[in-house]
Amino acid sequence: MRAQDSQDAPLFGEDDDNIRPTKSRIRHPLVSFFHLFFRTSAILVYLLCDIFSSRFIACMVTIILLLSCDFWTVKNVSGRLLVGLRWWNQVDGDGKSHWIFESRKTHNLNSASSAESRIFWLGLIVCPVFWVIFMFSTIFSFKIKWLAVVIMGLVLQWANLYGYVRCRVGGTSDLRNIAKNYLGVQIFKQAMKETETR
Repeated sequence: MRAQDSQDAPLFGEDDDNIRPTKSRIRHPLVSFFHLFFRTSAILVYLLCDIFSSRFIACMVTIILLLSCDFWTVKNVSGRLLVGLRWWNQVDGDGKSHWIFESRKTHNLNSASSAESRIFWLGLIVCPVFWVIFMFSTIFSFKIKWLAVVIMGLVLQWANLYGYVRCRVGGTSDLRNIAKNYLGVQIFKQAMKETETR
């Protein structure tokens, strides 16, 4: 898959002039709720499945349905409404895959609520960490039958995380170069502080 294409296209609701800037209140409570609901529900069902049910298939189907609902909700609804970002993958006529990244124009970013932005990014970053922990615990405890479910959770949630991080930093930017540049700037700042104190 190639990650080259980036678009700065308007998202739905972006052309509304009635949007008032909000900094801390939640403008989309239902979207914020479902952004976290499917993610945390899948994790809770995974953790509590052995306690409440001995049926592996029923638990697996429930978790995969929750993960699928989460993937769709985050990718198509909460990303657009909470932080003004959207991504998708498109295959052209030659069969080449292109990642497309969209972000709300900068003059409308002030309409995003800082509380909603924190909810979005916190849910997007923390939940995949749980699936990484589950993967290692599944391997080390030899519960191999759960490995497919854990990998599904990891793949779906990391795909959304990757897509939105690419939207945030710019679709054409290489994440490795961004990390190197950031570390270079931090090292330079630290060196400048040390020379100033001498």
